Amino acid sequence: MNPNGTSGQKHIFSALRNSFFRILWIANVASLVGSWMHETATAWLMTSMTVSPAMVALLQTSMTLPFFLMALPAGALADLVDRRKVLIAAQIVMLLAACTLGILTLTGTVTPAIILILTFALAIAAAVNAPTWQSIIPELISREHLQSAVTLGSVAFNVARVAGPVLGGLVLALAGSASVFFVNALSFTGVIFALYRWKYRQPEQSLPAERFFGAIRTGMGYVRNVPQVKTILIRIAIFSFFGGSLWTFLPIIARVRLTLGPTGFGLLMCFFGIGGLVGAALLPKAGQMLRLKPLANCATLLFAASIGILSFSKLFWLTSLALFVGGIAWLVLISTYNTAILSIVPSWVRGRVMSVFMLVFFGPFAIGSALWGFLASWLGITVTLALTSAFTALGIITTSRMYFTESHGIDLTPSEHWPQFTGDVEPALFEGPILVVAEYSIDPGHIEEFLKAISALRTVRMRDGAFRWNLFKEAGADHHFIESFLVESWAEYMRQQERFTVSDGGVADMVRSCQNGGEPVIIRHFVAQPLRKNG
Repeated sequence: MNPNGTSGQKHIFSALRNSFFRILWIANVASLVGSWMHETATAWLMTSMTVSPAMVALLQTSMTLPFFLMALPAGALADLVDRRKVLIAAQIVMLLAACTLGILTLTGTVTPAIILILTFALAIAAAVNAPTWQSIIPELISREHLQSAVTLGSVAFNVARVAGPVLGGLVLALAGSASVFFVNALSFTGVIFALYRWKYRQPEQSLPAERFFGAIRTGMGYVRNVPQVKTILIRIAIFSFFGGSLWTFLPIIARVRLTLGPTGFGLLMCFFGIGGLVGAALLPKAGQMLRLKPLANCATLLFAASIGILSFSKLFWLTSLALFVGGIAWLVLISTYNTAILSIVPSWVRGRVMSVFMLVFFGPFAIGSALWGFLASWLGITVTLALTSAFTALGIITTSRMYFTESHGIDLTPSEHWPQFTGDVEPALFEGPILVVAEYSIDPGHIEEFLKAISALRTVRMRDGAFRWNLFKEAGADHHFIESFLVESWAEYMRQQERFTVSDGGVADMVRSCQNGGEPVIIRHFVAQPLRKNG
């Protein structure tokens, strides 16, 4: 047993013992390589048709903007619709977009506008695919091998980042842009075939599906009310905001400071990718030696040091070393945070939480990149990188007191711990809002224990869909308390009970154990009554 309370993994490939995960992972590697090949060919094709800086910049916008626009809707979709169908549909859209671009390029009818439109369509499908893909990992792999599965996802990305541009450039030189687009289209078929073979069972629902915008609102409420998730998101946002400066200035450092050509720049990127692969190999052992928070802190400091070296390095070998170290830190940090979230978030909201994870990573990254570019034009690249290096490290101090514990011991198995409605006539599903009142008579010797436990129960209520919660003490009776909370509808209240986990049941047991003489908790339900206007 490692310090994190989970079984130690001998190597990063332990998740590949699962035959289906192994097939899907290999198919995903091929697809990612195809995507990097596609991106290389698209950039080359665009610059061969126009040298307008605006059009070239719009190409990057069309690749990244969908991840901002679709993050929250894609997360809700991942939780409301059959995840297997969502993934297959996204892969088919990407295949069709790549294939269409290949046909139009081959026939000579492609234009810069068409490139932008098809790139935007492909990116929208990729944005829908991303949180759903993250959400299915805990459904494919046992908790013991979750860290391995997440790390292997990062390994796949790093392998593709190293191999994709090289292979893309080779095919581009030998057969032209259209061939690269067709190769990318072909790369999606492996993932589609693997997903088609997946015997996925959509969890049975006894209630109507959540409404789309209500699901987004509930997902945001979950994030706000789970301290562990909130801490990780704040940490990753700070890291992305300041750490993104490495990517902002690396092309300028390569071209101006090191006087490198495209090949030299590609070699620098390879060092970062190789560092990521080394980080993946080191992560299981590091996870056994360090707890979650110290491991994340060490990776953050290592990445800050990498940026610090880049701020002054004028030597190719030193810059390469800094990128190698940065690649190790980057993979360890992203994999650690990903695993931490996936291990504590239940299936019903996993897609929405992972979409917020993407949003708080890419948003600060984009904003920070623009800000550092403006700042560098005033202070210079060296000073700007030195500042971002320092602030990346200081982010640890900023979040040092925030809730950040290990995820072991959390049981996400659903448990209908609270009693169902016992009245004569149950409200209609979409009637509401619903006020739920729980009356407690607490043993005078357990008041402090009760207040601590009811505070934890408040987090559960707000996390699972309540939009207001209060605790009242009866005047003149220090042992008599009333807990009240509001939910949007009776259906949402029923969903709250379905979302209640075994670990949450432990919290409820702590509250009930404080009852005076083992008296039952009295629960009442009230439905909002609209008032009639006079006259």
